[in-house]
Amino acid sequence: MIFRKTAAVFAIALMLGSFIAPIAHAERLVTSLSTHRVLISSNFTGTSLVLFASIEDADTPRDKPKKYDIVITVRGPATTFVTRKKERILGLWVNYESRRYPDTPSYLAVLSNRPPAEFGPVELQAKYKLGLSFAALPPSILADEEFGNALLRVKKAEGLFYEETNAVTFLTPTLFRATVPIPGTAPTGPYEVDVHVFANGVLAAQQTTAIEVVKTGFEAFVAQSAREARLDYGLGVAFLAFVVGTLAGLVFRRN
Repeated sequence: MIFRKTAAVFAIALMLGSFIAPIAHAERLVTSLSTHRVLISSNFTGTSLVLFASIEDADTPRDKPKKYDIVITVRGPATTFVTRKKERILGLWVNYESRRYPDTPSYLAVLSNRPPAEFGPVELQAKYKLGLSFAALPPSILADEEFGNALLRVKKAEGLFYEETNAVTFLTPTLFRATVPIPGTAPTGPYEVDVHVFANGVLAAQQTTAIEVVKTGFEAFVAQSAREARLDYGLGVAFLAFVVGTLAGLVFRRN
């Protein structure tokens, strides 16, 4: 009986150890952004944020550091995007077919130290959404290659989708930095910043932080009025258009 109890206790200890060990030996990621709040004014043409991060691994000797791969994914507020395909019918080009994609990032930047395709198999990229295509499009859209590529092409042309495979710089084997571009056309709202650290094709650490893009000054007042006082905003715009039109008519009449 004592032997059975001892064996049971030993088995439970092994089970607990199997769960605890991966946590005890996992790397810890510490990140810091130059700012968590981007202010958009009338003369805003874009800016850049700097992300610093440190990988802490107490079990790896300093004289034999691991080689890490980094992927930083920045996603803007979700929106609905419609991709349309034109066909020539009776000599006219018309919208013949379309696809509606809900929950598409309004802004997306993927930064890495090398192409994510070199990290491991396609399954790894799909699981952690590594790379622009996997981060922007769910599997159902990836299967629709024609419309999916059109979505990526349009967003890239607008400057709202961005991918750079050598944007992460290692200052030391465990300390790295990256510059996150925020274009002048960036939509307002909360942005999510995901940092993935891989070692030999296995996820070693992950951390998520956030930034916020907001309007300030007169633009903020106009945007707030349009949302909270729609009637007053509409009347004000109509009155302003009437005044400007009247003044323009008087000026051109005199000429």
